[in-house]
Amino acid sequence: MTLLLVEMAVVILVTLTCGWLVRFVGQSRVVGEIIGGILLGPSVFGRLAPHTADLLFPKSSFASLDILSTAGLVLFLFLTGMEQDSKQLFRERKTVAVVSSMSVLAPLTLGALLAIPMRPLFAPPGISATPFTLFMAISMSITALPVLARILEERRMQKTPLGVTAILCAAVEDVVGWLLLGVALAFIGTGNGPSSLSMRLTGLVVFVATMLGVVRPLAARLAHGHHDQELSLELLGLVIVFVLVCAAATDAMGIHPLFGAFLAGVCFPRVEKWQTAMRQRMGMLLSLLLLPLFFALTGMRTRLDLLSGGTTWMWAGIVLFAAVAGKLGGASLGARLTGKSWRDSVALGALMNTRGLVELVVLNIAYNVGAFSQTLFTMLVLMALITTMSTSPILNLLRIGGRYAAESAAAEP
Repeated sequence: MTLLLVEMAVVILVTLTCGWLVRFVGQSRVVGEIIGGILLGPSVFGRLAPHTADLLFPKSSFASLDILSTAGLVLFLFLTGMEQDSKQLFRERKTVAVVSSMSVLAPLTLGALLAIPMRPLFAPPGISATPFTLFMAISMSITALPVLARILEERRMQKTPLGVTAILCAAVEDVVGWLLLGVALAFIGTGNGPSSLSMRLTGLVVFVATMLGVVRPLAARLAHGHHDQELSLELLGLVIVFVLVCAAATDAMGIHPLFGAFLAGVCFPRVEKWQTAMRQRMGMLLSLLLLPLFFALTGMRTRLDLLSGGTTWMWAGIVLFAAVAGKLGGASLGARLTGKSWRDSVALGALMNTRGLVELVVLNIAYNVGAFSQTLFTMLVLMALITTMSTSPILNLLRIGGRYAAESAAAEP
């Protein structure tokens, strides 16, 4: 317990400091938190002070950190699902349908094509072609909605037409990505779930249909007429119980607890006062305590020393190029087809190219279930970091948001 408490204190201090420092170069705080996690891992801390690193972060302590970070991710994925706005999505359905389709299909296709030559080189022993291809494709197509929302808020773009479109497209991609992830996990199976693939897929379909077709309408009906009521401590406790039960249900069927937590958020009643209270009460605990533990674990799994040799770095470059071309290129082309200017289309593509925390969640799931080797995991972590860091410079180059907020608002149709 003493070691765990000291580890938590060090992790919070490092990620908090790095998150504060990157703000001076125009980056989102999450970029600094990811960097802080890598600094604590074997690539930096473990290389500079290996003995101290082994004393502070022995492998025997990873299990406790993993449990705590998973609990944090369950609540984080609930909040992510809670932000999905189906009514606003319906109003902007044409633009969102085209942009999100292009922004998902292009990187999915490139990721699936890359999986063919990369599987013999970077797949762990025993992983079959189908789940490896699915995980690779999903990893290339993720957009981090929470990080995107934070960037838009920092640049005063959240209420502009471009910002609203970006949020809606990212929301659609979140839902598609997590559904595909559920299918990919069904091919492998996790925890103590059923060994039969057909049983896992059937359980997944039944669970999704029940949540969206029964639980969500029932929750909306129960919340009807209570829009002015405060979210009491008892009601908050019942919501958390519901989230934990949904997470446990998907874990029991061999999918993953995070998938159940995300669907629980999708089913949460759209009562603005309740949503605000959930974000305020849970967001601070997650940001300061539980998510930094996840960043630290990600950093400890990231081994930059494994990217040695020209061939490995060549593949890392190919992965990065394909990720940017698929996501930024696909979203930009989709936006252009809906009549947006090239300037706004490229800006939307840059926003969709933001991967951040959600990408790391997907990568850690793939790593934990044995779909990715540590080398491939490291490549994709670097890709997630670089694509997230590139968003603000591209928007600055296009003179959109930030100090150009007034100009950007005037330029919007």
